[in-house]
Amino acid sequence: MDGNGRWAKERGLPRIAGHREGAESVRAVLKACVEFGVKYLTVYAFSTENWRRPQEEVDFLMELFSATIDRELDELMAEGVKLNFLGRLARFSPEIQAKMKKAADKTAENKRITVSVMLNYGGRAEIVDALRQMTNDKLANEQINEENISKYLYTCGIPDPDLLIRTANEMRVSNFLLWQIAYAEIYVTPVYWPDFRREQLKEAIEDYQKRVRKFGQTEEQIKNAG
Repeated sequence: MDGNGRWAKERGLPRIAGHREGAESVRAVLKACVEFGVKYLTVYAFSTENWRRPQEEVDFLMELFSATIDRELDELMAEGVKLNFLGRLARFSPEIQAKMKKAADKTAENKRITVSVMLNYGGRAEIVDALRQMTNDKLANEQINEENISKYLYTCGIPDPDLLIRTANEMRVSNFLLWQIAYAEIYVTPVYWPDFRREQLKEAIEDYQKRVRKFGQTEEQIKNAG
């Protein structure tokens, strides 16, 4: 969800104003996903590298995240949203960890859409954590395969993404779901995240629907199989 800071700077506003407006985009995009029948939405909210940002900005993001959980939880329940919080969550304050657990537990049985919020997340860190756990569980050599690695990732039980959206014209994956996006379609837009709402999501989905997903096969093979 890139471009919050640039959005604010172009308007002569502090960076935190961009983050506040970006939170509104999350709300709008989630609502549109429910409308469009999307079953899984994963948002990269805070990376393992984001702790390096100015402390004032990090503190604001923590406050914004905490307040958003408080404000939105009842509505998310009413909309049938299941919430996951994935990443190295132990670094967050006990208060925020408790709010994440409460929200995840309260929404656990909801089935309309699963929303995974990636926090203190990095794709490499996720793979390292998976391999450490596999080692702790003493998996035999023949058990180390793609299926089992997927089971040890934070996203176990969640399908791999079909579509990866990059806002603000960013042309990199930024350590996001490195294992899971192996065959995801990538959509890049110059729109900053605070301006990315229902119509922009609709455009991204329509672009995705025009793609031919080959998974290593030729286009002819895909057409013949269809």
